[in-house]
Amino acid sequence: MNDDSSADTVLIVIDRPPYGDWHGREALDMALSLAAFDRPVAVLFRGEGVHWLRPGQNASVIDQKTVSRNLSAATLFGVEALYADRSTLARFQIGETEPDVTPIVVDPDFYHRFKKVVQL
Repeated sequence: MNDDSSADTVLIVIDRPPYGDWHGREALDMALSLAAFDRPVAVLFRGEGVHWLRPGQNASVIDQKTVSRNLSAATLFGVEALYADRSTLARFQIGETEPDVTPIVVDPDFYHRFKKVVQL
């Protein structure tokens, strides 16, 4: 994505873990809805949101569905890109090649280049 397209792209920030509350899922639903209406949208995982990228999740033990399917389908539904904060991946010891879904790894100040940033 170049700097010109990021001006029109809505960046949805997910900084909540995938389980325990619905904020992260609502943020992903928002991204999918925007993409469905041909709005340029990307998703950035940072903070505890990088746990969405952890491989081998088994959410059935807490009677929920694993989020990896939703993430795998995001780009198919028109989400332009999935990003992950490099320093947060390191802090939570998630390798850049480890996730089931491979995000574009970026530096912490990456989101500042977007004019439209949504964080729930």
